[in-house]
Amino acid sequence: MSETSTRDAACDNAISVTAIASERPESDDNVWTRRLVLFLRVMAVLSILKGLYHWAQVTGFVGGEDDAFENQSMAWQAATVYFAVIELVAAVGLWLATPWGAVVWLTTVVSMAVIELMFPGIYGGSLLVVVVEAVMLGAYLALAWMAARERPP
Repeated sequence: MSETSTRDAACDNAISVTAIASERPESDDNVWTRRLVLFLRVMAVLSILKGLYHWAQVTGFVGGEDDAFENQSMAWQAATVYFAVIELVAAVGLWLATPWGAVVWLTTVVSMAVIELMFPGIYGGSLLVVVVEAVMLGAYLALAWMAARERPP
């Protein structure tokens, strides 16, 4: 008799827990986290496009004969191969929303800004590229900060 009463009590507890869990309204506790993941996925798609563009430059699918990879300076070639590899690695990490993906992506953003500002002979020194990279970096930092505030320690 005691075994059946224990089983009935456990069943009642399970039913009450299920009822409480299903009656809970959907909350927007993680709205900033979801926005951050969406931003990371958009940045992943952009990183794939940028990485494929750099590979297209390496393989000669874009540009004319004068713009061929082997006709460029060694600094341009090194930077292009670097971005061709690191952008695709960053894209995988960003799509998975992993911490290492964000770190690799931040490395690409800062690297591109430094190359544009400090070495204008490589890619031309476009301030527009630096501004776009800075805006993306600022958006990431703002979203990451808001997502971190959602989940206090």
